[in-house]
Formats: sequence, C-alpha cells, structure tokens
Amino acid sequence: MKEIAEFEGNEKREFSFFQFKNGKKHEIKLSGKHFFLRSSVEYSNPQLTVEEVQGIIAARLLEVCVNYFHQHGSGEIKKEDIKAICEMLQKPSEGKIIAFLLNTDETEPDRYSMNPLKESIVISGQSAFPSTYVKTETLKIDENFARKYYGTLISHGEIELIKRHLETCNNSYVDMVDAVKYEQMEKLSEIFEINLCLYAMRMPIETMQKEDAQGLLHHIIREMHRDYHAVEGAYQCMGRSMKKRTTLLTIPHSFKGYGSKRAARGRVCFENEKLKSVKVTYKTTPLYPNAIDQNDVSIAKAEDEFTLEGEALTNYYFKKTPSSPQFFLYSLASPENAVLWHGIGVFGAKELLRSYILIRKACASNTLIRNLSAYGVSTKIPIQLNLSPQHMWVHPKHRNIDASIGCVQNIEELAKMGMHVEHIKL
Repeated sequence: MKEIAEFEGNEKREFSFFQFKNGKKHEIKLSGKHFFLRSSVEYSNPQLTVEEVQGIIAARLLEVCVNYFHQHGSGEIKKEDIKAICEMLQKPSEGKIIAFLLNTDETEPDRYSMNPLKESIVISGQSAFPSTYVKTETLKIDENFARKYYGTLISHGEIELIKRHLETCNNSYVDMVDAVKYEQMEKLSEIFEINLCLYAMRMPIETMQKEDAQGLLHHIIREMHRDYHAVEGAYQCMGRSMKKRTTLLTIPHSFKGYGSKRAARGRVCFENEKLKSVKVTYKTTPLYPNAIDQNDVSIAKAEDEFTLEGEALTNYYFKKTPSSPQFFLYSLASPENAVLWHGIGVFGAKELLRSYILIRKACASNTLIRNLSAYGVSTKIPIQLNLSPQHMWVHPKHRNIDASIGCVQNIEELAKMGMHVEHIKL
C-alpha cells in the first residue's frame, strides 16, 4: 500500500504479455503505468502443481486487495469490502497493480523429474535443450512414470489433457505446456471463483529472439562482458571468485541445441583486461529429483565442446550467438515492481535472491551496467514477498509441494491450509 501510494509508472514503456484460450496464444500489450507483481509457473512440467496454484492465487489476492484498498482506503474492513473484493477477483486483472507470470523458457524440460513425457524427452536427445527449443513430434507419455506416480505427481485427467494438446501445439513444447496450464487455470477459476488466468511473459530466450541488436537484454549481455572489471562485478554479485572464472554469465547454446545451465561447464579467458574467449563444454549431468522419490533424479544428456571468441559477447547478437543469461541478469528486463517467491529459504535458493538484489544495487551507481535508464529500467529493488516455506501448500495425503493439482481430490483441503505470505526485509 505504501509503495503504491508513491508509485509513478512509466507510460512510455510497453510490455508484451500473452494468455492461452482454447489452445491458442493471444498477445496483450500493457503500458508501464501499471505496478507489476511477478509470480511464475514452470516449463519443466506440463501439469499445474499445488505450489504453482498457490503462487497464482496469492498473486491475485495481493493484486486485488491492494487495488481495492488503494481506491477505498484501508480502514476497518467490513463485510461490504469483502463482498466487493470477491466480485473483483472473479474478473480479469485490471487496476494499478497487475499480477503476471514470468515463465523462464531456458530451463530443461524435465528439470525436477516430474514430467510425464520424461522418457521420450531423453530418447529424442532434448533433455539438455532449453524448453523453448524442444519439439513435441516424438514426445509421448511415459507409461512407467504414469503408473509409478499416479495420484502423487500426475492424474489420469491430466495425462489425457497433455495428450490432447500434444496433437494441437504445432510442434512447440512451451506452447503445449502453456495451453495445458491455462486450461487447468480456467477450471480452477470456476472452483475458487477467482479468475486465475494471469497474463504471462516468457524470458529470456523468446524475449531476445524478438529484440534487435540494440535491445535491452542484448545491452545487458554486452555490458557484463565489456572487460575484466565488468565480469568481476557480476561475479561479486553471485558470490563467486575470479580465480578460476568457470561461471558463465550467459550460457552459449551448442549447435546441437544444448543450453542446460547445469550441463554446461565454462572458462572465461582474458587478454590483459579484454575478454579473449569463452570455452564451453557440455557434459551429461544429473539434475534434480522429485519430492516423492529422492532417488529418481532427472538427467540432462549432452556431450559437446567449443570456444567462442570474446567479440561474440562484447558485441553480442542473439541470432548469431544464441545463449541464456543468468536469471539475476535477465530479470532486470522484467517489468516487476514486486516479486512473489515460492518458499525462499527451504524450497527456493537464497543465493539467487542475494545476486538478484546485489546486481540492482551495483547498477544503481551506473558503473556495472551503464545506461539502463535509457531503456526505462529502474534499479530500485522490487518489494520482495515470499510464500512462507512453513505454510506451502502440499498434497493433503502425500505432503509433497510438487503434486499435480489433479491429484488433489478435494480442492477445499488446500484452501483450508490458508495463505501465508511474508515480506523479506532487505
């Protein structure tokens, strides 16, 4: 409420979002006059999880409550206020605050061993691909996965839903995932009587594919690689040492299609203070297990190595050198004024939050990434909110946060868990 009262938007900026309706993608343009609240869903699983649903509902509750009290004052809350808020929740997002989903399209398609397409993703050679590169023509439901995790990670209804959208997604994995999740959001909207179909945005790859060479993300990558001191500054934000220089600030994609940040190894080489080259090696790498079977670890299969000349990054152009920047860098291009993390401290990485905050502090001095203001980017640190780790929604019986929403027979049991959002003080 305090932030909203002082907020001055930037109407000159315009942001592109989308929604899926009946399996079709619809573009939406919104101006920077809005105060944007970021939540997210994953491309590492087509089915909506209880964790994702909690994040969507929390974002909408925050959005609508603050919009309402900003207009009507935040005195004693009466029954009429609650009735009015409930009516607003049934409508699409509108008002000063807009909640949205920032969906990261560079992650592996089975990052957390909970994708019912997992076997065919590996067999087709796409397990180390960024999700946005994955094609669906050879993908099919993994029957072993379906049998093993029925009722804990996936339901029969969700398997049929995924099969249906596999046939109509024009060979695009990310389109299939979004179509599935939006259809699930529509059904949940009826159950909760809250419109849960938030606007969404894909980053970083889709955003860079649409940019020209002078675009914001291109500028950020060039600035971070301009010399030794720029790389050193970024390393400091990540809490990394410059001794070995093995952390890549943007992960160059292999000609074979690989782009997994976990599977990529690197070494940054300098000639005096000038970036000379970046050596990249992709190796088959274990990713993460699901919450039901800690021994079932997903995998990114990749074998490749190559060297990029420094010029490819200091004079960066995505179409020539496709790559995936680290999240703390590309999040600078997100329109977010407030952020809703999911369980930072237990389920989310504190290190990610740390680098996210430190890069903004470093940019405020206009020395690390120069001229961000020319792109309309504010270096002010967005409000940091968090779904309390102790009160994350879980499957009522199996107690896992990665359960698909279709596995929960009585949705009311989730609502009874309440909604606990905490403010992370910086």
